Amino acid sequence: MANTRRSGQIQEKGKGRWLVRVFLGRDAATGKRIYDSETINGKLSEAKTVLNEKLAKKDRGQLVRKTTLTLKAYLDDWVETIVRTRVREATYDSYKYHLNRYLSDGLKNTVIGKLRTIEIQRFYNSLKLTYSPRTVQYVHTILKNALKKAVEMRLIADNPCNYVELPKKRKSKISVFTPAQAQAFLSSARINRNGLIFELALVTGARPEEYLALTWSDLDMDRRTITFQRTLIWRKGGGWYFDEQMKTTQSRRTIPLPDLLIGRLKAHRTEQSKYLMKLGLAYKRNDLIFASNQGTPLHSGNLTKRYFHQILNDAKLGHHTLYSLRHSCATLLLADGVNIKVIQERLGHSDITLTLSTYSHVLEGMQEDATDRMGALLYQIRAAKI
Repeated sequence: MANTRRSGQIQEKGKGRWLVRVFLGRDAATGKRIYDSETINGKLSEAKTVLNEKLAKKDRGQLVRKTTLTLKAYLDDWVETIVRTRVREATYDSYKYHLNRYLSDGLKNTVIGKLRTIEIQRFYNSLKLTYSPRTVQYVHTILKNALKKAVEMRLIADNPCNYVELPKKRKSKISVFTPAQAQAFLSSARINRNGLIFELALVTGARPEEYLALTWSDLDMDRRTITFQRTLIWRKGGGWYFDEQMKTTQSRRTIPLPDLLIGRLKAHRTEQSKYLMKLGLAYKRNDLIFASNQGTPLHSGNLTKRYFHQILNDAKLGHHTLYSLRHSCATLLLADGVNIKVIQERLGHSDITLTLSTYSHVLEGMQEDATDRMGALLYQIRAAKI
């Protein structure tokens, strides 16, 4: 005998024994149907009462599967079966690294159904004592996404990450070059062994992982353009690969280059070809524009320590990072009156809002000049008419 009502059913399992089942959905990974099941010893009316209570809980989103699954076990499965199949390899590696690196043992070993907001809040509070607000917020984003899927899979009734308070991000000050400093930097870079890398970075505003992944096929000497269409990714455990899936569709872009820079790249290619012929099979033929002595990709960290800092010291420019070249490209163009949309496309930003918010300090400084120009334009016209 079975009594079915609103995705719930009662099955007779013997005299005075009833199986109450409520359909919860399908497992996201396997597609199997998921039920909340409970055996009732007693009358049919008692089983119906239990069914009604369960259905009411289901309607309120409070009916979940009974499980002893720990958060660690769930996250391990979530990362491998869901995250790995839906995101770029770099994102998968980042998620896995952050969960292993930052999640506390106490939280990892908690049964997922017993997770409470207060426990997660305590974890975040302890994390922010050592790490930056940005790190805390990134760990939160990962954990919140993971538990959102747990709610969908009916492992938990609600996402405890929805109610935590996060530390506010500290807006870091962007370090950029003035026009005079940019000239000094380039003068110093041109006598440095790897200075051409930094010159191209400053001119194009590209990210380090983009210009270190450039191959000669990306450079069109005749049209004087360079195309960014992959990134260089270094794995946490060692090794590297090229990621053809750019961060956004706007990241894949083609940028014109000045004639002088094209000339330097031609000379660089000639020298690289001579070295390649000299080294023979010992040189890895990855077709990279910027490569190590063995033909392998350059690591941005090593590049910074060995060459970038030396150029800064020689030019007496103080502390800067590789991203200072990207920011300097944008601010120099903005200060020279280049349209913000053009700069957004050059940088490969997904949205112009990101460009505007990142470089708002430059735009604010340009308001005085805009006011002077508008005043001169309007009053000059008015004076001429009078």
